[in-house]
Amino acid sequence: MNEARTPRILVVDDDADLRELVGEFLAAHGLDVTTAGNGVEMDAALAAAPVDLVVLDLMMPGEDGLSIVRRLRAPGRPPVIMLSAMGEDADRIIGLEVGADDYLAKPCNPRELLARIRAVLRRGETVAEPIEATRRFGPWTLDLVQREIRRGGERATLTDGEFRILTALLDRPRRVVSRDQLIEATRGLDSEVFDRAIDVTISRLRKKLGAGDPIRTLRNEGYMLELAPEDS
Repeated sequence: MNEARTPRILVVDDDADLRELVGEFLAAHGLDVTTAGNGVEMDAALAAAPVDLVVLDLMMPGEDGLSIVRRLRAPGRPPVIMLSAMGEDADRIIGLEVGADDYLAKPCNPRELLARIRAVLRRGETVAEPIEATRRFGPWTLDLVQREIRRGGERATLTDGEFRILTALLDRPRRVVSRDQLIEATRGLDSEVFDRAIDVTISRLRKKLGAGDPIRTLRNEGYMLELAPEDS
């Protein structure tokens, strides 16, 4: 995101009244807001102009939010905050598993949504201009621009949460990183978080790292990266 311009937000929800209310609130707080009522309208809006973040409803007629998030999982795609009337932990975990960067239960406080948007945008700024293009650890290479793991000829794209957990572990090699520290690194201090989401994200990350992954679980303490990274 370029700080010299107003962040562009795309709100995708089939509830026209809610779209209007959320759009007006976000616009009144300094954001450039576009709205869409479904996946087709979203695709048209994204084709017309790039956005910095998508606020996406989970339950919509036609293509639902989970399917849309799966489609948006690609290098360079905008981060996604998912909204859902289903507020159970299991639903939140599913949303994060398929690639959402944050998750809010509906109805949500517009000020909380604004805070979540700002937090996700700040995280994007942190990695927008990395000091180095890659980080190596053992047989793996983490591409900081494309947000993907490479090992030999194999590649795997990371979600925002997976990327942030891995970089947090790389920053503290051979040291125990608690769940609280990982929560802070991935979701931000001002967000509602839960330990289970961290465990799920770690599990996904291990699968992408493949055989011999260096992440170790320390019961009741947290996680540790056993290999010291070599920055390139």
